[in-house]
Amino acid sequence: MNLPAGYVPLTLDLYDDYRRYFERTPEPTADLTFTNLWGWAEYFGLGISPREHLCWICQTKPFVRYWAPVGDWAAADWSAQEEIRRGVELIRVPDRLAAIAVEALGDRVTAAEDRDQWEYLYDREELAQLPGPKFHKKKTHVNGYHRRYGEDYRPLGGASNPDGIEHVLQLQEEWCRWRDCENSPSLQAENEAIFRVVGNWNRLPGLVGGALYVEDRIGAFAVGEKVGDMMVVHFEKVQAELKGVYQAINHSFVNHSAQGVSLINREQDMGELGLRQAKETYNPVGFLKKSRLVIKADAE
Repeated sequence: MNLPAGYVPLTLDLYDDYRRYFERTPEPTADLTFTNLWGWAEYFGLGISPREHLCWICQTKPFVRYWAPVGDWAAADWSAQEEIRRGVELIRVPDRLAAIAVEALGDRVTAAEDRDQWEYLYDREELAQLPGPKFHKKKTHVNGYHRRYGEDYRPLGGASNPDGIEHVLQLQEEWCRWRDCENSPSLQAENEAIFRVVGNWNRLPGLVGGALYVEDRIGAFAVGEKVGDMMVVHFEKVQAELKGVYQAINHSFVNHSAQGVSLINREQDMGELGLRQAKETYNPVGFLKKSRLVIKADAE
């Protein structure tokens, strides 16, 4: 990993240091959580550079790119940042940061919306209750699942389900064989990210999750974490032969593991049409919008 000067590889030992910056971030996204960075650290070759007000994130694979930094965006001197130089592109930049950067840097920077990276936000109570005609099909699937299989939902990471983590990894292996991950670089990368995160469950504070079981065999799992007033859903996998299981794990996770928040963040669609259509069927109430920023000129 050839990180720029001043950057260090992302390791689990940096969790607390990174978290201090993340907690000061005005508009935190799922992208910028330590969990997401750690899960994809090997795939993207990620490193970080902590500074006075900001912690920068650098991607080295397949080439060097800079992600939006975390920290106190308003307090930072943007013109003094090493990354603000001609030709640099900042990616995964939340709208609030884009506005701050454009105001601070003026004509030196241009911003372009990146729709594929927008994160989907849902009303937690709506996903818990599935009310009215717009959720009729979802509720029918959930009720059908419960009639056929019951609702044996078990939290992950606790004494009530000591083998849950092992079961999740077993299901992930089965899912990968079914989807032929070995011949799909993107699915193989996601598989490795899930193993990195779930396999280090006790070293990543704040993770929550649960699994649906059918006759003591795991049928689905969901893994997320609370970020402010929203629950980010990082991973969700199912045994596809179980009818209605996609809707059932979504519904059970929201009701049993996503307490004390008003929003559910189900992350971005990465421009995949099928995934976009699936996310839209749950009636998002908004998005965490993101842009790409291009630095056009160095400081004078």
